[in-house]
Amino acid sequence: MYRLTKNPVFREWGWNIFTAFEKHTKLEEGYASISDVFIPKFIDKMETFYLAETLKYLYLLFSDDINVISLNEFVFNTEAHPLPIYNS
Repeated sequence: MYRLTKNPVFREWGWNIFTAFEKHTKLEEGYASISDVFIPKFIDKMETFYLAETLKYLYLLFSDDINVISLNEFVFNTEAHPLPIYNS
C-alpha cells in the first residue's frame, strides 16, 4: 500500500513490526517463534516464512522506487514471490 499511496504510516507500521521482531524474537542464532504473546515463551524453531516472506516484504516497503520491482510488470503471490504480469 505504501508504494501505491506513499502514505508514510505504512512505513511507520513496518518499522514498528521490524523493531518488535528485533526486540522480542532475535537470538544469537536467528529469530525464535513465540508460543504466546501475552506470556512470551520461545519455541525452538525459526519459521522459514520469516526470512522468505516477512523480511522480503519489509525490504520492498523500505526500498526506493528506482531499485525495486515494478508493480506495473509484476504481482506478488502470498509467499512474496514476484510473478510477471502477462497482457493478452
